[in-house]
Amino acid sequence: MDQYSLTDIEKISQLYKVLSDPTRLKILLSLNEGERNVTSIAANVQMEQSAVSHQLKLLREKRIVKSKREGKTILYSLDDNHVIDILHQTLEHIHHQ
Repeated sequence: MDQYSLTDIEKISQLYKVLSDPTRLKILLSLNEGERNVTSIAANVQMEQSAVSHQLKLLREKRIVKSKREGKTILYSLDDNHVIDILHQTLEHIHHQ
């Protein structure tokens, strides 16, 4: 524990809280396939666009996804591969017997 500050521990806890929501996990796994707009994400995760937009806002605020504007369209993508690496490690862990 000496190597981790209380701030680090709090940030780790917050990350896992964000990742603990099944809707957000579906969105992240959808974005692992590449950049998408809200309409595409909503169709992929079978949710209303407004609900997806709400979750994307939270994911952007936590720097888990990023967005860029192309004309009138906003495209979303993973901010970096660290989160998907965490998800892959977690899947390996739960499938480990």
